[in-house]
Amino acid sequence: MKQVRNNEVYVVIPAFNENSVLASTVREVLAHGYSVVVVDDGSAKSARECLDGLPVHYLRHAVNLGQGAALRTGSEFAISRGAGIVVHFDADGQHDASLIKSLISPIVRGEADVALGSRFLNAADRGAVPAAKRIVLRVGILISWLFTGIWLSDTHNGFRALSRSAAGELRLEENGFAHATEILGLIRSSRLRWVEVPVAVRYTEYSRRKGQSVLNSFNILIDLVLRRIFH
Repeated sequence: MKQVRNNEVYVVIPAFNENSVLASTVREVLAHGYSVVVVDDGSAKSARECLDGLPVHYLRHAVNLGQGAALRTGSEFAISRGAGIVVHFDADGQHDASLIKSLISPIVRGEADVALGSRFLNAADRGAVPAAKRIVLRVGILISWLFTGIWLSDTHNGFRALSRSAAGELRLEENGFAHATEILGLIRSSRLRWVEVPVAVRYTEYSRRKGQSVLNSFNILIDLVLRRIFH
């Protein structure tokens, strides 16, 4: 793959009622020279005001459709703007923008089409994950493998990068959180080259409150089962 300039890396940030932390998350990404696409997924209060003055592409869903739908909207927009690489990045401040460079490196070097962030490749990163969440994620790894045939060290990590061609091929249909498993299935069916890359996740008090509950994990499983039955 030819060298990709930072402004050709489009960081898609889905946001739903994240106005209190969104601006700081966006500023951190912009500081590295990347292009930012914020998809306001029907927040109760428009996020446009908190982004005032920031050079971002702002898109808004009239109603809350789900994170998968927001990523689809943002990725399609990024491709239409000529993105060389599309990065998925959470709005709640958990992800470290300085790690985008290492995340996209395998794609830039032409070694992979998709780079998936993993919290479990480095001991220090693994130790930062709360114990209860580690258990849930381990179960998630097994479920993802059963539904997609891809075995990862991490699952439902929203920090990932896709080459332009891969982003165009992965046509998401799942609107909710189950999109993370759908992406893996599409990677396999499209025979895209993938690699895991170590990433750290910052578990702030805010992100812990906003994180997925165990109940939501069961909802994801139900969505996957229904999708398998009716597709």
